[in-house]
Amino acid sequence: MRGSLWQLGQSITRRLSQADKKAVARRYFASEADLKKTVLFDFHVAHGGKMVPFAGWSMPIQYKDSIMDSTVNCRENGGLFDVSHMCGLSLKGKDSVSFLEKLVIADVAGLAPGTGTLTVFTNEKGGAIDDSVITKVKDDHIYLVVNAGCRDKDLAHIEEHMKAFKAKGGDVSWHIHDERSLLALQGPLAAPVLQHLTKDDLSKIYFGEFRILDINGATCFLTRTGYTGEDGFEISVPSENALDLAKAILEKSEGKVRLTGLGARDSLRLEAGLCLYGNDMEQHISPVEAGLTWAIGKRRRAEGGFLGAEVILKQLAEGPSIRRVGFTSTGPPPRSHSEIQDEKGNNIGEITSGGFSPCLKKNIAMGYVKSGLHKAGTKAKILVRGKAYDGVVTKMPFIPTKYYKPS
Repeated sequence: MRGSLWQLGQSITRRLSQADKKAVARRYFASEADLKKTVLFDFHVAHGGKMVPFAGWSMPIQYKDSIMDSTVNCRENGGLFDVSHMCGLSLKGKDSVSFLEKLVIADVAGLAPGTGTLTVFTNEKGGAIDDSVITKVKDDHIYLVVNAGCRDKDLAHIEEHMKAFKAKGGDVSWHIHDERSLLALQGPLAAPVLQHLTKDDLSKIYFGEFRILDINGATCFLTRTGYTGEDGFEISVPSENALDLAKAILEKSEGKVRLTGLGARDSLRLEAGLCLYGNDMEQHISPVEAGLTWAIGKRRRAEGGFLGAEVILKQLAEGPSIRRVGFTSTGPPPRSHSEIQDEKGNNIGEITSGGFSPCLKKNIAMGYVKSGLHKAGTKAKILVRGKAYDGVVTKMPFIPTKYYKPS
């Protein structure tokens, strides 16, 4: 889904307050019958969730509070997100690591069991098919989550390469976890609230680590990760237990952790400088251009062995022609596709995500500019509705991350 979710949420809120609500509802929710629903759909609606189409699903963009308030509350207290539209899957077999390494840039073999990393599935030209968080559960079991909007193409891509790999005698199989739901609990209260619901000591699980454990009476896959820049967890729970878990989390937080929608999720990830696939990463953008060089394992830089490695290793050696950077700006918030110019009016790039930061109370954005113009402090002009406004290249993340790491 292109464009800002925050922008869509604001648009729906405005229209619902200004116009004939039934007419607006028809326009935005006309295809509701065709949309998939998570097991928490009725729970969202009962809590005032404004449901919108997203990647083929009916998802809450916000609840009764504003996207601004919801974003701030997640950073100050906590937010609970239903992200069950995303696709979790497991690869199993003694060759699952070597198989996956043909498709992603990560040093999967180098991961210790129970740890994971952000990675990118690449194509033959070095472009990004999708980004994903992958975890080595054991040497013969990989768990990964791919984006909802990329599910069909990702699964087709993995399956095509798996068939060829198995035909040559490789031992790998997969299971798509459609029997599970996925909840993200983010913010400073995430750990203390979740600790009430499990006997395992969460203080011993650090950022990027994975465990299979009992939470609220259900066997869950727990990863200490998220998409907000805050400490938090993604919890894969059997779908029949998802509603009870969501209720228990909200209850144990005594109202401080709130249900939080996709609108605030978009604001939070932008403040954290994180990419949204389809906006900030696409098939023609490489991990090097996207600023994800750190995700290319040291061994992989030396050996290659993944799709598009020749292009990516050349970019590592010579530098990419464009780079993803952050911006702050004056005037109206920049949006996806806003043109970036130098001070003489020459085109130097394009905004891919932008909005008003609820926590910083100013415009923030990210986009791609020509190499050499990517240094922090570089002044630029950003075009919004045909008018140029002052912008400056700014280091990301815009808000410091608070990941839970060993001290």
